[in-house]
Order: sequence, then C-alpha cells, then structure tokens
Amino acid sequence: MKERVKAILEKIRPNLQADGGDVELVDVSEEGVVRVRLTGACKGCPMSQMTLKMGIQRYLQREVPEVKEVVSV
Repeated sequence: MKERVKAILEKIRPNLQADGGDVELVDVSEEGVVRVRLTGACKGCPMSQMTLKMGIQRYLQREVPEVKEVVSV
C-alpha cells in the first residue's frame, strides 16, 4: 500500500508546488493511516487542514480505498 500511496502523492505534488508548498510521505500504517508532512507554504498556511482533509485525503481514499485517514505530523 505504501508504494501506491507514494505514487498518488507524486500526482498531487505539482498542485501543491504551484502554490509554493509540498507534501512528504512519512509513514503508512497497517491500519490505513497515512502520515504526511506539509512543507513550504503549506506548512504555516491556515488552509492546510482543509488541503489535507478535502484534498489529499479525499484523493488518496478514492485511489487507494484501504486509506482510512491522512494526518499531518
């Protein structure tokens, strides 16, 4: 599952980079919890939680149904 998550994050990354941010995969648990680190402009952005839940998590869950949640560390 980790490789599939990585591949999806690579598809999402250009959208974040266009706004000066980025996402880094930290870990994928057996329970389906994906841990990511938002960097660049995303790190301190007040909209980062919305980006995380409504953007990254939603897209990952659509492409990798085993993903239960995406959290920022």
